[in-house]
Amino acid sequence: METAKILTDLRDERDRLNKAIVALESLDSTERLGRRSAATARPKARRKRRLTAAGRKRLSDMMKARWAARRKKAAKSPQKKPRARRRMSAAVRKRLSLLAKKRWAARKRAGKATL
Repeated sequence: METAKILTDLRDERDRLNKAIVALESLDSTERLGRRSAATARPKARRKRRLTAAGRKRLSDMMKARWAARRKKAAKSPQKKPRARRRMSAAVRKRLSLLAKKRWAARKRAGKATL
C-alpha cells in the first residue's frame, strides 16, 4: 500500500471516531451547557515558567551558602582512616576448606539415605 493511501484511511478513521465521540457526549446528561466537545476543544497552551534574574541569583546564593556549610562541616569532622583489610592465613583457609568438605559429604550421605 502507498503511504498516502494509509494516511488518508487513518484520517478518515479519526474523523469518524471524533464524530462518534461528539454524538456520545451530546447524549450524556451530565455534560454542562457551553462546554466544548472533545472534537472541537483546543488544547490549552502551557506557559513556560521562567525565573527572573533576581530569583536565579537568590537560588544561586542559597546553593553557595549550602555548599559552603557542607565544606565547613566536613573540615571540622575528623577523617576516618580506612581499615586495613584483614587477610586469612593459609592454615585457616585450609581448615575452613576441610570443614566445608566435611559438611558437603555429610549432606551427600544424608541425601542418599533418604532415597
